[in-house]
Amino acid sequence: MPGDPDRPVTRPARRPPLRSAVELVLTVAVALFFALTIQALAVKPYRIPSASMYPTLHEGQRILVDRFSHRIGGDPAIGDVTVFTPPAGAVVDACGIPGEGPFYDGAESGRPCSRPTPRRADTTFVKRVVGLPGDTIAVRHGHVIRNGRPAREPFASSCSGPACDLGAVRVPPGSYFLMGDNRGNSDDSRYWGPVPRSWIIGKAFATYWPPKQVGGL
Repeated sequence: MPGDPDRPVTRPARRPPLRSAVELVLTVAVALFFALTIQALAVKPYRIPSASMYPTLHEGQRILVDRFSHRIGGDPAIGDVTVFTPPAGAVVDACGIPGEGPFYDGAESGRPCSRPTPRRADTTFVKRVVGLPGDTIAVRHGHVIRNGRPAREPFASSCSGPACDLGAVRVPPGSYFLMGDNRGNSDDSRYWGPVPRSWIIGKAFATYWPPKQVGGL
């Protein structure tokens, strides 16, 4: 009966220290596996490396990118802020067709680059989708003319100069035309051409740093 001094006290069995240590290691390993899998397949953080997306995104700001939706058949859409691997021409200042693009150590062509270099670079960029496969893209005062009509771009800045007024090019099948919102200070598809679908990593959907700029995109 309760409180009986003659009744033996039963204590819970203690786990062997080795077993507890193994369980802890396995728990941490499983948690790490799922965290890395989620980052690889679904969501990954990126840092904004330049001012090319200003005023939407600032240099040094951190964003979260949805990698999963593009893996299950969802294609980029007009207005998406995307992370992607650019063509190698974005690093060495070259278009896939020599002489095309606003300017690169030579005469201005008066039209955007219509074909990228064949290999991709070993870096990532952040830009906005402004042209889909088959679209005709021109630029006036830094703003996109898509299929003959001015695009609605309240996020984009106007500009003047060789890269801000360009004749029309057609986006090849399976590729996307990408531009930064800071139209006067963005190295983008105007210079090095449309980006193949397979080089697009995912869509940015939120910013998480600095704290005062936390929110959706």
